[in-house]
Amino acid sequence: MATNPTLQTPNPTLAEQVLHAIQAAIVNGDLAPGSKLKEPDLARAYGTSRGPLREAIRQLEARGLVQLTPHSGARVTNLSVTQLLDIYELREALEGMACRLAAARLTDPEIGELRRLLEQHGAAVEDQNGREYFRQEGDLDFHYRIARASGNEVIARVLCEDLYHLMRMYRYKFSLVPDRPVAALKEHWRIMDALAEGDGELAELLMRRHIRTVRQNIQRSADELAGDSTASNNHEGAA
Repeated sequence: MATNPTLQTPNPTLAEQVLHAIQAAIVNGDLAPGSKLKEPDLARAYGTSRGPLREAIRQLEARGLVQLTPHSGARVTNLSVTQLLDIYELREALEGMACRLAAARLTDPEIGELRRLLEQHGAAVEDQNGREYFRQEGDLDFHYRIARASGNEVIARVLCEDLYHLMRMYRYKFSLVPDRPVAALKEHWRIMDALAEGDGELAELLMRRHIRTVRQNIQRSADELAGDSTASNNHEGAA
């Protein structure tokens, strides 16, 4: 089984501490997509020297959260709408398949652990008055756990390593849409029930629908922004 890339080591190095701090700031939106990472500012903010900071930035690039450009430096990754929709199409297919496989492989103790995880998520959503979903990573992430439970190493690598942090960044952003956290939790429980019944076909259908809903929200938001931009340009041209 591939190693869990999200778990911190018991005694993290300074570079690892800086990595996790900047990563959290990117995922939570404190460092916005497209923003430039200025080494002097980051070194002061995180109390580190340039060496550990540069190592952290290299790791963030490997995780897809940062883009390094010669003579320009590092910026937080800023996906185009098309790129983001492409990732959600891939998520829909792979996470749906992961659900189908997991339904046949999850043991009763593992199902019990998933239920307790969702109960924890529900308490967190309630504590936030439905404003945001539970934001922890790795084994505390419902999607991550299902991908690992699929037993398919290729699916797990793509979802839990290659694209994981980039997906978290945008999942968190869209979890702040009003009413979405509560709806997402209900959808997770429906998926959970299908997994517990061993109904892989239903679990796959529900997971695909769950992810497709967010993809449609992204597309709708993009269309609205494009419409607003067109209307604004038309108004300026008529002025």
